[in-house]
Amino acid sequence: MAGSQDKMEKMQLRQSYRNVWHSDLMGTVTADTPYCCFACLCGPCVSYLLRRRALYNDMSRYTCCGGYMPCSGRCGESKCPELCLATEVFLCFGNSVASTRFMLQDEFNIQTTQCDNCIIGFMFCLNQIACIFSLVACIVGSDELSEASQLLSCLADMVYCTVCACMQTQHKIEMDKRDGVFGPQPMAVPPAQQMSRIDQPIPPPVGYPPAPGYTQPYYPHPAQGYPAAAPGYPPQYPPPYPPPGYPPK
Repeated sequence: MAGSQDKMEKMQLRQSYRNVWHSDLMGTVTADTPYCCFACLCGPCVSYLLRRRALYNDMSRYTCCGGYMPCSGRCGESKCPELCLATEVFLCFGNSVASTRFMLQDEFNIQTTQCDNCIIGFMFCLNQIACIFSLVACIVGSDELSEASQLLSCLADMVYCTVCACMQTQHKIEMDKRDGVFGPQPMAVPPAQQMSRIDQPIPPPVGYPPAPGYTQPYYPHPAQGYPAAAPGYPPQYPPPYPPPGYPPK
């Protein structure tokens, strides 16, 4: 009873998460197409790799189904975690994908969007409907109903494999973000009042380079603490025209 209460509290806590996945389920196909195809063709292998990566490749932290199932901690994980994980991903593939998802959500406070919930819910409903049609076809014995149930079961399996592959790709992209595979995030443009900080480096000169042997004169301003220059210095620029005393008398 206490375990069920703890799970209910965890589910309620996940509803208050505010972070979102780096890519939603609809965008994973275009975000990482090769990995999504790999997850479709070999889902258990991908689930094994993603769980190891979610645990930072430290298998001493492994628990069967991430600690979310009644069998967790009772399968000899401490003695041979690699074998236990391999057994989990092949015999309980759906639970292995869901457990990795829950681990990432709890670690990064990631919520599941309404669109993702609809896709996952549709997958489960389609599987249940296909199972009910199969049972009815067996009881009634109708050939037409049996063929319809087989088509529905095939469609449910295709949707299941596709959604699981998209979920695994979503997990992989999120861990890429965690591990810095995307590189540093671009810096935002600072506001105007921060554009001239005193600790910023001097920008490089622009325009044409000065001619060889030419040094631009520097005239200090008296307000900066320098003594006032002699009368007539610095020379006026541009010089007055015509210059004083011209033409000669």
